[in-house]
Amino acid sequence: MNLLLNLVVALQILTALVMIGLVLIQHGKGADMGASFGSGASGSLFGATGSANFLSRSTAVCAAVFFVCTLALAFLSNDRGARTGSGSSVLDRPAATAPAASVPATGAALIPGAASGTAVPAASAAPVAPAASSGAGAVPSK
Repeated sequence: MNLLLNLVVALQILTALVMIGLVLIQHGKGADMGASFGSGASGSLFGATGSANFLSRSTAVCAAVFFVCTLALAFLSNDRGARTGSGSSVLDRPAATAPAASVPATGAALIPGAASGTAVPAASAAPVAPAASSGAGAVPSK
């Protein structure tokens, strides 16, 4: 199954690159429009279209192969869950709960960077609010 998916993706990338190259090589229809107003090179207003050439037919074939590869990838990616047997989506699974943080039983908090196991009472572990700053401390004095 995985091999088939990889082959379809490789074929889709290859056809996309070939199609880009073919489109860039082709001669546009509007390129002869300036010549048709005065030079008399064509019999109609927008030039003679003629039959489809090799490049336009190759582009159409590449576009068809690209479209088929896109449909195959959509089908394979949509049907993957039913083949593996899981059958349920992420939304159907129960949410995983985070484990509760461990707090010492005495109500003391651990100080980061202190000796391991050092606990202080919860009142002294609370952060101290900074004094009202006027901005004067930020200016260096001479």
